[in-house]
Amino acid sequence: MPDASPRLRHHLLHPSGGLVYLLRALRYRNRLWAPFHAQVAAWLEGWNPGHDRLILIGPNAGHALPPGFLDRFQQVVALEPDPLARLGLRRRTPGTRLSFSSLDCLADDHGLARLARAYPDSAILFCNVLGQVDAPGGRWSDLILHHLSGHAWGSYHDVISTRRQPERQASAHALRPERLEATLSRFWSGGELAVVDHGTHCLGEQGPFSYALWQITPKDWHLVEWACQAAMKRPAGATGG
Repeated sequence: MPDASPRLRHHLLHPSGGLVYLLRALRYRNRLWAPFHAQVAAWLEGWNPGHDRLILIGPNAGHALPPGFLDRFQQVVALEPDPLARLGLRRRTPGTRLSFSSLDCLADDHGLARLARAYPDSAILFCNVLGQVDAPGGRWSDLILHHLSGHAWGSYHDVISTRRQPERQASAHALRPERLEATLSRFWSGGELAVVDHGTHCLGEQGPFSYALWQITPKDWHLVEWACQAAMKRPAGATGG
């Protein structure tokens, strides 16, 4: 494994955020995004990873994080490349013991292993970033299973995006992995459905999984999945890859 760890580059344009996302948030977060943010709040309210330190991956300015959520942790470390988003996150969470790290854990296929070593005994939350950033050299499920099996982690992430309005908008749940077509049928009933597949369906391959719709613009819909895993003990002598 290379010794030099990739560092986050400071930039305002990024697949999972940047100025485009900031402008959309200013326009839509209090109206169009409110139902999705309420669903994220419900997911996080029920998530109890059992650690005092939380690592946020790609939180942007924390628009989707419910008020008071970060106060549940004694320490929060955010990995966020957008300097404006970092400023916004700090302003939104004035009472949180918040710090920032420049570790880029999504840059290559060893990034999650470096993350695990840098932050043992910590919970990890991927904030709608997996799927916006492509998995290096494989699938995010494979990388997470290989490198983060010893960590408690949670992730909400885009499964698909489409311009076709769904026929059903209520949230859905699956106890175990299922085919993507089966998940889509919970929201779209028949006909042609053109989608962008973000490569994150059934993340972690364990379940249960929860699904909600995010109308990100008046014409664009994302199907978002919630998946999480409790920390599992490693066999003696095992390493993180």
